[in-house]
Amino acid sequence: MEAKRVLIVDDSSTIRQLIRNRLAGDRRLVVVGEASDPYEAREQIKLLCPDVMTLDVEMPRMNGLDFLEKLMRLRPMPVVMISTETQRGSTAALEALSLGAVECVGKPNADRLPETFLNLADLLVAAADANIRDPRSRIASKPATGFRWNGRYVLIGSSTGGVDALETLLSGYPENCPPTLITQHMPESFLASFAKRLSSRIAPSMSLAHPDAPLLQGHVYLAPGGDYHLGVTGGEAPRCRLIEAEKRNGHRPSVDVLFESAVTIAPRVVSVLLTGMGRDGAEGMGRLRSAGAHCLAQDQATSVVFGMPRAALEIGAAERAVPLGRMSDEILKLCGRAGGDEISSQLRVG
Repeated sequence: MEAKRVLIVDDSSTIRQLIRNRLAGDRRLVVVGEASDPYEAREQIKLLCPDVMTLDVEMPRMNGLDFLEKLMRLRPMPVVMISTETQRGSTAALEALSLGAVECVGKPNADRLPETFLNLADLLVAAADANIRDPRSRIASKPATGFRWNGRYVLIGSSTGGVDALETLLSGYPENCPPTLITQHMPESFLASFAKRLSSRIAPSMSLAHPDAPLLQGHVYLAPGGDYHLGVTGGEAPRCRLIEAEKRNGHRPSVDVLFESAVTIAPRVVSVLLTGMGRDGAEGMGRLRSAGAHCLAQDQATSVVFGMPRAALEIGAAERAVPLGRMSDEILKLCGRAGGDEISSQLRVG
């Protein structure tokens, strides 16, 4: 395989060197250039034609977000953002992901230099092959009307590309949507900002999941991350569970943990795997499907990275692939009274 060409853009020479050192020796990648600000980066892109670029958020002469917006409008290409892990930085990172960045990684703390950019090479290799589109081409969905819940719960897993995918999917949800739990691979410091961002953009109520929170119609619950995976309890009226455990498939929160926690209520579940690297969620979805759940995966054409959906489809865990623009409609059909047997009479609806 021909090495992917990487351009490093950061005003800090120290960060540029850390990135270069981390990528050195990886035959899948070659650093073809560096730039200290967007103006230099623009010339380097024209000259070097990189396959993927790392981009700092805060830089002199032009903000990294402003540059990203212009880049995605004029010459869409794979970009991995480098952001300081603070509340301010997480907000900027989420904006970058919404603008079309493939992923965002945190800048290192002084006491964590040995762990700096540990998985960056794998991320850049995947990003270089990502399906990049101008976010302005996204077709905005209008919330559905006339929805009547049949008692099924929705579990969604997403990773790389998930910020845009979740915004698109949830924009089609009505205010009285089915109870929905989401595990998105994202640092804990970003998740509260992500929940707040989604809350301002969708019709249902959106919040981080809390222990023992009842799963209510019209509510969407996001895994809070940190030391916990998100899961659900069984029984007639399922509730949120926060599961303190080691990482699974390299992630905490893990989609597999979420899906496997719902096996006992599988006939009342619709599970969905959206864009993302790796295989997290595929095995858990397989267990759910075997136990009677409906299982959907995002299709390749609309996935930024087709790793997680592909894995689920290859092992038969997902029933079918669905374009992102149709995913909310498919979910609502399965969770609405016209989309299957009504089971809400067996449940305590909030």
